[in-house]
Amino acid sequence: MKELFKVLSQGDPDWSIAARLDPRRLPAHIAIIMDGNGRWAKQRNIPRIMGHRAGVNSVRTVVETCAQLGLEALTLYAFSVENWKRPRTEVESLWRLLRFYLRRELENLMRNNVRLTAIGRLDALPVAARKELDAVIAKTSSNRGLRLTLAINYSGRAELVDAVNSLLENARLRGKLDQLEVTERSLDDHLYTAGLKDPDLLIRTSGEMRVSNFLLWQIAYSELYVTETLWPDFSRTDLLEALYEYQNRERRFGGLTRTPVPLVDEEVFDFEDEALEIPAAY
Repeated sequence: MKELFKVLSQGDPDWSIAARLDPRRLPAHIAIIMDGNGRWAKQRNIPRIMGHRAGVNSVRTVVETCAQLGLEALTLYAFSVENWKRPRTEVESLWRLLRFYLRRELENLMRNNVRLTAIGRLDALPVAARKELDAVIAKTSSNRGLRLTLAINYSGRAELVDAVNSLLENARLRGKLDQLEVTERSLDDHLYTAGLKDPDLLIRTSGEMRVSNFLLWQIAYSELYVTETLWPDFSRTDLLEALYEYQNRERRFGGLTRTPVPLVDEEVFDFEDEALEIPAAY
């Protein structure tokens, strides 16, 4: 968090929020469903693509802040498999916007020691977008700070299908298809996110209460944080508030709250055998 405080000033609202955070309890991995670009544009009576373009500034802010906080990973839901159903002009504009972001942000990624990766069915991307994406991934591959993952042409269900098919194909190639046993570990090893910790915190902007087919396997125990803020308006303050909320929750992973059990006088349980008998009527 030292890097974050270098860019904050005392008296800044973000300083007071950051000062309340416990550096030892920050999430290792944050995933974000960036929603609300279209509504943001509609509220201003401007084309939808302008909302997407405004959202790029929020991406930069969140990436920089996560890097300054020293987080391990950030995964952003950039383009879903279902997004192909949108008007062709909007889809084509989104691919141009991706290329614009990659070109503009490369210097910033390098300065913040951010390593870029991508998940999804990437082979379906337009050639120019895929070429730009691969180039930035290669140029940032030696960075050892925040791992930024863009989920592009991504679907949680498709990821699970691809993982199972990969398991089957590997078993077939080894001639051990009849011996294949799928376990949580083996399936996890064949996901797009293999080797990446599951998200501790999933943030969704725009107030929608759904996960939209995003990281369905990986968010099994993630804390969910939903804000009414539309993505283009999502600021460093919003991110820090989400982290503060996260730290004020208790993650139990199916267990019980770690509340001390009060000592009880043994005499309370010193029953006679007859007192433990169940009446015949029952």
